[in-house]
Amino acid sequence: MSLKVVTWGTGNVGKYAIRAVLNHPELELVGHIVSSDAKAGVDAATLAELDTPCGVAASTDIDAVLDLNPDCVVYTAHSETRMMEAAKDQARCLRRGINVVASSLFMLQYPDNPDVAFIAEPIKEACEIGEATCFNNGIDPGFANDTMPLVFTGLSEHWSSIRMQEIINYATYEQEDTIREVMGFGYPVDHDCVLFAPGMLSLGWGGSVRSVAAALGLEVERVYEVHERLPLEQDTENAMGVFKKGTTGAMRFEVRAVVDGRDAIVLEHITRITDDIAPDWPKGKGYKVIIEGEPKMTISMDMEDKHGDHAVGGVIQTATAIVNAIPAVVEQEPGMVAAYDLPKINGKGLYKPA
Repeated sequence: MSLKVVTWGTGNVGKYAIRAVLNHPELELVGHIVSSDAKAGVDAATLAELDTPCGVAASTDIDAVLDLNPDCVVYTAHSETRMMEAAKDQARCLRRGINVVASSLFMLQYPDNPDVAFIAEPIKEACEIGEATCFNNGIDPGFANDTMPLVFTGLSEHWSSIRMQEIINYATYEQEDTIREVMGFGYPVDHDCVLFAPGMLSLGWGGSVRSVAAALGLEVERVYEVHERLPLEQDTENAMGVFKKGTTGAMRFEVRAVVDGRDAIVLEHITRITDDIAPDWPKGKGYKVIIEGEPKMTISMDMEDKHGDHAVGGVIQTATAIVNAIPAVVEQEPGMVAAYDLPKINGKGLYKPA
């Protein structure tokens, strides 16, 4: 018997979440929530840019869709500039007894992170009231830095440090508000953008290093952050517009967890808006985990969509990481869960001949 699923949001991740639900043999799409009147009434598959309609019309009437009593809501609505509103949306579902998997509040990847208690506590309370389960995850924060490291430390005789990297060109991300206003691309390198406000990196990615530490039984003494930015040497243009010479074109940040007085677990992002900047920084098209120890291990995961776009490949993985977890999430006890609380998620039922 299929699990009934409602999707909420049709942005970068949302359209791939719809596709993932429609493609999953254990899931049935029964509703889709949108915030735009222009999208209301449009078939969800059409919004996901699929050729064949699925018969589920998008709706702005949240209560009417939730009255369908789905087993789970896939929440991917924009949250970077509306965190508390997104938390209220998730809690609204959970209080009704509807499980939630979400990519939007990615800082809740590790719900016991003390830096996110102000967001997590209302959601935990809603889980208790509705006896429902909530799982916030994705690819990063998510699988690339709360599952990959744990799997490979299981091959260690011993290990001394873990570095988790995202190395991606965001030129095709096509979420201009996030790229410019949150991350500060296109602004001067000393611009006070949201991402580099004091404590913001730890808020967003502190859960990644704390989750790994918790799963490995380690006590984190403190979490701190470092970052740097480089200016563009010439104008560059992409689907989001022109990014001017001299403005931010590359950034690098680290969130470091201190164990026994040393940086034992590090989350690092190396992000560009064009490939021809920061030639001395590491390059790649995905994620890497470097485990120092015996043996030393370097694990790389490059991804790309059918058009060869690695940024979109990561967006797809953000959607599939939560959608494919739904059957496991609905079987959990009520409450907020982290990736290490779930059984191993695999691609059973997703085989499709090329």
